Amino acid sequence: MNKILIVEDDIEINQLITKYLKKEGFDIHSAYDGKEALSYISNHEYQLAILDLMLPHIEGHEVLRNIREKKTIPVIILSAKDREMDKIMGLELGADDYITKPFTIGELIARVKAQLRRYTEFNSDASGSEAVILKHGELELNLNTFEVTVAGRIKTLTAKEFGILKLFLANPARVFTKSQIFESVWREESISDDNTVMVHINRLRAKIEKDPSNPVYIQTVWGFGYKLGEG
Repeated sequence: MNKILIVEDDIEINQLITKYLKKEGFDIHSAYDGKEALSYISNHEYQLAILDLMLPHIEGHEVLRNIREKKTIPVIILSAKDREMDKIMGLELGADDYITKPFTIGELIARVKAQLRRYTEFNSDASGSEAVILKHGELELNLNTFEVTVAGRIKTLTAKEFGILKLFLANPARVFTKSQIFESVWREESISDDNTVMVHINRLRAKIEKDPSNPVYIQTVWGFGYKLGEG
């Protein structure tokens, strides 16, 4: 049974989400402030977190930073902040999805299942006994252990960052548009004005490139998209 942490200080919203996700067969823990959320994260293993940003005691961005320091689980932000910059900031800090309030419970459940499906698929790649490693320059990606190293140093990636990197390393000669990357990694139809791919690539570059402003591994092809560099 997948275990989900809901971090939402609005009691009615928290209980509503809990009610419907339990109906879907999920094991739910509910936190109502940032301090309580960090305690849960330290003492339990979750497959997904739903996180509000405006929380008592410790705000949501700090909770997200803490999760990303320790975990690769999907994080869905659920927030009343609907400005584009708020969404970009959330994604840059490590969120995998961003849903604005008001929302429909049907959409939330669909996004939860989609995130869990991808997370499970990535982790199932790591279940084999024989290592499958993609290499490029000093970069190594292990499909079995979900581990990425650069010059021997381990880099902690989210599931989507891992998916993007895997896509490039498995197709070293190909140029991908943002839409193609989104549809391949997110497995949803791309939205033309969506900044999600750009934000995730910038975040990935910050982790694997010596100089993210002059990337070696993931290079921009102006007017087209992105490609794997020479390494």
